Amino acid sequence: MLFVSATEYCVTPACVTVAAAILNAMDQSADPCQDFYQYSCGGWVRSNPLPDGKSIWGTFGKLWQENQIVMKNVLEDESFDLKSDAEKKARIYYMSCLDKNETVDKLGAQPMLDLLNKIGGWNISGDFNISQWNFQRTLEILHNQYSRGGLFSWGVGEDERNSSRNILQLDQGGLGLPTRDYYLNKSKDDEVLTAYLSYMTKVGVLLGGEENSTRAQMEDVIDFETKLANITIPADERRDDEELYHKKTISELHELAPVIHWTQYFNSAFKQVDREISSSQELIIYAPEFIRKMSELVTQYISTAEGKIVISNYLAWSLVQSLVARLSKPFREASKILRKALVGSEGGESPWRYCVSDTNEVIGFALGAMFVREVFHGESKPMAETMINEIRDAFKENLPLLKWMDPETRKLAREKADSITDMIGFPEFILNPKKLDEKYDGLEFSEDEYFQNNIVVEQFSLKINMKKLDKPSNRSEWKMTPPTVNAYYTPTKNQIVFPAGILQAPFYDPHYPKSLNFGAMGVVMGHELTHAFDDQGREYDRFGNLHQWWKNSTIESFRERVQCFVDQYSSYEAFGENLNGKQTLGENIADNGGLKAAFHAYQDWVVKHPKELPLPAVPLSNNQLFFIGFAQVWCSTSTPEAMHLQVLNDPHSPAKFRVIGTLSNSVDFAREFNRKLIFPEDLRSQLSVFYPRNL
Repeated sequence: MLFVSATEYCVTPACVTVAAAILNAMDQSADPCQDFYQYSCGGWVRSNPLPDGKSIWGTFGKLWQENQIVMKNVLEDESFDLKSDAEKKARIYYMSCLDKNETVDKLGAQPMLDLLNKIGGWNISGDFNISQWNFQRTLEILHNQYSRGGLFSWGVGEDERNSSRNILQLDQGGLGLPTRDYYLNKSKDDEVLTAYLSYMTKVGVLLGGEENSTRAQMEDVIDFETKLANITIPADERRDDEELYHKKTISELHELAPVIHWTQYFNSAFKQVDREISSSQELIIYAPEFIRKMSELVTQYISTAEGKIVISNYLAWSLVQSLVARLSKPFREASKILRKALVGSEGGESPWRYCVSDTNEVIGFALGAMFVREVFHGESKPMAETMINEIRDAFKENLPLLKWMDPETRKLAREKADSITDMIGFPEFILNPKKLDEKYDGLEFSEDEYFQNNIVVEQFSLKINMKKLDKPSNRSEWKMTPPTVNAYYTPTKNQIVFPAGILQAPFYDPHYPKSLNFGAMGVVMGHELTHAFDDQGREYDRFGNLHQWWKNSTIESFRERVQCFVDQYSSYEAFGENLNGKQTLGENIADNGGLKAAFHAYQDWVVKHPKELPLPAVPLSNNQLFFIGFAQVWCSTSTPEAMHLQVLNDPHSPAKFRVIGTLSNSVDFAREFNRKLIFPEDLRSQLSVFYPRNL
């Protein structure tokens, strides 16, 4: 046996640790050319059964749990130096959630009963008079005082055609289950509807209802929600933002949906911020057909006393369901009935973990400041910035090779790529106590009032949102908190964002080989960059405005190519169920483009730097290690029910197919692993929409 000196391998602590992790996750008995997911993740799946209470488990979840521990420590450790009042508020909210005095259980159903009384009572819990009930008034209270209720959703956000300003936005909504499919595919999803009814009945009884009467009334609510589901537009038919955009005035909305007095409705909200709304106020309606049919449906119901009871029960249930998790233990136990049917698990994570996540949702930038000071060190941010620019450069280098894109569109695409702004780690204001306090000014919590704290948060958030109307949009605003293990692209800002939470191992570590960093975090960065040019992102120009800036011939060529992705991913099956390649198209384009951009950025890096030492005991070249780094990010396992929900509702393909689907199209992967590609060369040229290099 030939002796190999240890100096020929990377034997730093980071290299030794990551080498062991890679080997433990792999299944080297699998053929990488037949099933690269099994080859990369088989060991991980074998040694990581679903933890108790989990319905899906993977690398993202594991890192989030590690981040939760950091947040728990800074929230509970009295010696941790809180720099601002906002951080003190985060600690108070967290303690109210932990509820060590058991105030929530002592109060039982009373907080919800008090809230129901404010909307006129609930027929199920007894204190209700249908002759005094008013649809408009109830809707205004639920939506505009408590940010709860059903039928539709509204808010203030960037005007897609003029993204520098904020505008009113109105969209479909109102279902109690995650997707319309659960109501409409009754033969397949009847178990979920049965569980939903049991859950509704149990909660109604806990609030004072008689069981048989409650069940009968809840059946009527489900019947109404089923009618709403029938007029709800499926997600895979809502991927063209040009078609979704309908700017109208409130006066025109009155004509479209006369069941609601819309000027009065919006004024009931905006009077809280001293703003008057006129009938000439503009708004964007994303689902006008749904809004019209919803109006007709509700009009039909409230024309009779029996129908009024159904609508009042539906609206009250929308309020109750949204706050069940904030009530006493019997209510939380009741919710397990539905959760089990939806995702195959009853949940039941440790209270502190739930409360950390809840605090992050509610006051996450204050908690994020604490998290960043504790774990996010200075070197990660500039190194991540460098990597993003390397991937952007690799992406731009290949634009001239896109034969299907006309020269003018190609020039504009390059300008858009150059204009993408990147935000890394955290927004700077969170480390400025004064500015952080300003963000949460007026938000006050009490340590013994968890339920009421949640009402306060919703009212505070609603007012903050309403104050944005007709104001310039905030181009530096973050949608994710710093501890979040994720990343995103915002088309109206032409912006990619990478929170501190994901800029950690196994996604990124400054001491890891570059092959792994490019394969894991680099692909994530390339993925988000590619979103600027996917089937939805391509409709926005470099300033974030929605309009057609591609020539018609280029759009047609693009559509022909992406149809191959739709067909490819629709052919995959998860637990016997075909994926929806149309629904996942944007994410699949981003996965494929991100992998290619990151790999070629890594190749460009290799040319400019000394060769990296290989990892000890890992029988892979550095280029092969890149693909292992990519695949092992997606090691995961789930219940059949959770997978079914993902197939129905998620714009992302399941983890396994994000690996298999992307690598099936990669010439770079095929070359490095001596693999014969599935697709013929002419089809591969179509599947590589934005990255044809080496085809």
